[in-house]
Amino acid sequence: MTVPSGKYNLNSFYINGHWQKTKMAGNALDIVNPASDSIIGSVALGNAEDVDNAVVAAKSAFRTFQATSKAQRLDYLEKILAGYKSRYDDFVEAICLEMGAPITLSREVQAHTGIEHLESTIAALKDFDLTQTKTGYSLHHEPVGVCGLITPWNWPISQLVAKVAPAIAAGCTMVVKPSEFSPLSAQLFADVIDQAALPPGVFNLINGEGPMVGAAISQHPEIDMVSFTGSTRAGIAVAQAAATNVKRVCQELGGKSPMILTEGIDLETVVPECVWLCMENTGQSCNAGTRLLVPESLHDEVVEIAKKAAESYVVGDPANEATQLGPLANRGQFEKVTSILQEAETAGLQPITGGSGPVAGCSEGYFIKPTIFANLKRDQFIAKEEVFGPVLAIMPYKTPEEAIEIANATQYGLSAYIYAKDNATAELIAQQMRCGMVHINGAPLVTEAPFGGYKQSGNGREWGLLGLHEFLEVKAVMKASS
Repeated sequence: MTVPSGKYNLNSFYINGHWQKTKMAGNALDIVNPASDSIIGSVALGNAEDVDNAVVAAKSAFRTFQATSKAQRLDYLEKILAGYKSRYDDFVEAICLEMGAPITLSREVQAHTGIEHLESTIAALKDFDLTQTKTGYSLHHEPVGVCGLITPWNWPISQLVAKVAPAIAAGCTMVVKPSEFSPLSAQLFADVIDQAALPPGVFNLINGEGPMVGAAISQHPEIDMVSFTGSTRAGIAVAQAAATNVKRVCQELGGKSPMILTEGIDLETVVPECVWLCMENTGQSCNAGTRLLVPESLHDEVVEIAKKAAESYVVGDPANEATQLGPLANRGQFEKVTSILQEAETAGLQPITGGSGPVAGCSEGYFIKPTIFANLKRDQFIAKEEVFGPVLAIMPYKTPEEAIEIANATQYGLSAYIYAKDNATAELIAQQMRCGMVHINGAPLVTEAPFGGYKQSGNGREWGLLGLHEFLEVKAVMKASS
């Protein structure tokens, strides 16, 4: 990326097909590099008037965009995909810089998710008939309308593209609010949209804070749907605001995902994998495996392997190719995680590794040690509440039935990870998990599979065909027999 004078100064919003400066002059937020706690630029913050302007553009564009054919929408998506690929290195650098993702993680995972979501949406739309003939009636899948898309800082381009791509595929128009903590990759994506010549008003981007721009989007009477990814607390506020005009709400919220180990597995292979499921992206993933449930007889052995794995990670400058864990993405999250660790330690819970102290060699920035607590009980804070940092809770269980009970005994229900010596055992446990996604014996995420959860992990699904369905209304047309 080219950085004028070493700064990223984002002072315009993308509305109705071109960049417009906000009318709230001087209302801006510093963009901070979390690895150094240094200011690298600023982002202008919008207000309700900016949202109104974007909604007017989106509503006007919807009149014609809703009538575009599947072939036309596929063409737009293909152009966006090509543009994204052409700017790939810029996205990698932006994500590394704005939220501290290690450069290798940014290159191989974070930025690559944008390609995956575009490709899976294109595949889903190609295979889906928007009009289906049934006996005595026909089904017409039509766009919901104007959509408000609110995205987080932890997977900034993944969650942005996972919403924008199916919205375009469905024929919707949109007002997008990326996180004010990670605006660089969103700005780049708006540039890609602009180069793809999407009709003016289909995609509109407003930077701003949740209580101002997010609230204005959620309660706007001319917005037909809100798709939100973030904390459960913020998700409740979004749903309450959206209820005033009964708009559709799709939410992907928090998690406290269990990893259940059973007897007879290869602990030397599985345990390090489980530790990484917690620590990847510095623990800042809603579907991270943060509770490791192990047979009581294996607890001490698991603890030793997990401790060794956590202490092997390279923590430091995310621009360094060798770094595995970067900083937390912003000061607020750093202070929250540090406070949780200090509270736990004050209460007498001593981690077997890590903790709230400074990270060696990282005197600046928002770094947290990879931390593991062991022999925890289900009612202890670290074991039941989402930390959203590199903090793993190891919990012993006596029977498989108890493991299932502990796994489900949480307000969340996003993911579960099951490890067993045979798939039949793992699948039996998987059937009893109260969550939206289950991974058996290390199986990875599949972009075509639906992403979402039960309970306070949200409602609705993203990714692939079911992600497309979230942006579609269904109309039944009854036909009299001739």
